[in-house]
Amino acid sequence: MKTLIALVSVLAFAAPALAADAASDAATQAQTVCAACHGPDGNSFNGEWPKLAGQHPTYAAAQLAAFRCAATGAPKGCVPRNAANSALMVGQAAGLSDAQIAALAAHYAQQTIKPGVTPAALAAAGQRLYRGGNAPSGTAACIACHGPDGRGNAAAKYPAIGGQHAAYVEAQLRAYRDGSRRGDPNQMMRNVASNLSDDEIRAVAAFVQGLR
Repeated sequence: MKTLIALVSVLAFAAPALAADAASDAATQAQTVCAACHGPDGNSFNGEWPKLAGQHPTYAAAQLAAFRCAATGAPKGCVPRNAANSALMVGQAAGLSDAQIAALAAHYAQQTIKPGVTPAALAAAGQRLYRGGNAPSGTAACIACHGPDGRGNAAAKYPAIGGQHAAYVEAQLRAYRDGSRRGDPNQMMRNVASNLSDDEIRAVAAFVQGLR
């Protein structure tokens, strides 16, 4: 009994230390390996690469797992991200453990996103689509899942998109529209994107970039 109590005491003291080590390792990886594309604070400099700062850890972890899934041949129950469109990330995620994925997701969730600016010429059209959708084409309003400020819904794994690069948002909407990106629950994003024209994608992506 004394041995059991001693073991429990050791584990109780060890758990915070292990958590601290995981957080430290994740910060180091984020500021070295990941920073090359996503920036030292999760705000990437290239519009083709997403900003990770402030992303919900549930969503970020799910996406890292999907990249890893693509690297391991998509075993049963695993929905991969498109390897052809994300070869670099697939390679980076291949060797990540569940603990590393969780720690990286938690690290980026603590960073602050730096929003961009919506070009004036696209602001009105983008705002209409984001807030009201397009009834004639059956396009749902983005605000329904992503919220008025683009913060999304962590519990539902709807990502925070406010302030994200327009170029990246455009690319993802096109990938959902052509079906090359999957994994969205009940095909929600694929169904929405299937009704969007190129001009609508461009406008709503531009609006999202300046959303805060």
